[in-house]
Amino acid sequence: MVQSVTGEAPRSHRGGDRVAPCFVFILQPEFPINALILASEALRIANQNSGLSLFAWHYASADGAPVRASNGMWMEVEFSLGDLPKADYLFLFEGNLPTQRNSPELLARLRSARRYGAVVAAVDTAAFALAQSGLVRGRDTVLHWEAVPTFQERFPEIPLKDALYEIGDGIISCGGGVATLDLMLDLIGRHYDEALANEVANALVHTRRPADRPQRLDSRPTPGEASLSARIIDLMERNLDFPLSPAEIAGRLGISVRSLERHCQRHVRETPMQLYLLIRLQAARNFLFYEDMSLKDISIACGFSYPSVFSRAFRDHFGQTPSDFRSAIRSQQDQSLRPEIRRLALTQPTDNVRR
Repeated sequence: MVQSVTGEAPRSHRGGDRVAPCFVFILQPEFPINALILASEALRIANQNSGLSLFAWHYASADGAPVRASNGMWMEVEFSLGDLPKADYLFLFEGNLPTQRNSPELLARLRSARRYGAVVAAVDTAAFALAQSGLVRGRDTVLHWEAVPTFQERFPEIPLKDALYEIGDGIISCGGGVATLDLMLDLIGRHYDEALANEVANALVHTRRPADRPQRLDSRPTPGEASLSARIIDLMERNLDFPLSPAEIAGRLGISVRSLERHCQRHVRETPMQLYLLIRLQAARNFLFYEDMSLKDISIACGFSYPSVFSRAFRDHFGQTPSDFRSAIRSQQDQSLRPEIRRLALTQPTDNVRR
């Protein structure tokens, strides 16, 4: 018997005596192609191994035009947001600008799909779209660990969960990458059976993992079970905006300041404050990469007293100012949008351009 995620009967496409669930994958510019391939291949292998059309899937983009993936490959699609087919699952694959490219039309489509019974799923940074659309208020949400500080700064009221994926009542969120495969195997098992899900895992040379598995081996430690290094880093990452002093860090960890200093020198070859600075700079780099927050706001979020102090520390470590780093990243991202039009614009003779 089908174990539905929404409690409603799946629709569209026949698969033997069952109605085959239909997946629509919406691709945003710079979408993670590894996650998309794992999602679609899991469904294809399930159909192949069963000899039936158990699942159906389609690809869509904002305007129906091809979309460039994060690795530079271009993906053809079948539909635009304006002509999406009826789906049981609407999967959004988001890129590196997780809020700027989420149009009002896209957010409206997500809300409408959920209202009419589809399961709405967010892969990687697509959790930002779920938050913008109001679909995850009060819900545990999962997204790629790298984007967590940025998400928390923008949506502090939404609880985040360190897990591979989260399946709720009609809403799914997933960290992306290989976690997407774990999610798809779970869905295959729910809609058909565990034996088929395991067959698909074997075909992809993958060992299945539970949904609540942390995304990283060095994820936040369980008290009493983690190494001192992991506990130090975790404490620093939890206190970016108001950095703790060495005495405060040592006190919260139940060790002396001297023990803290010795441990940091021995295991990371840095003083505690140098380690703290590196953690704050990496968090700032992620803010610059994913969001268009002002340098002042990023400075505050990462515990720098003034933007000038932040800029100097960033330049000393990364070799360029925060502004230059963001400009270079945005230039690369802009080049990925309809490059054939950009090429024509750049080669158009000046005297042929209408004023």
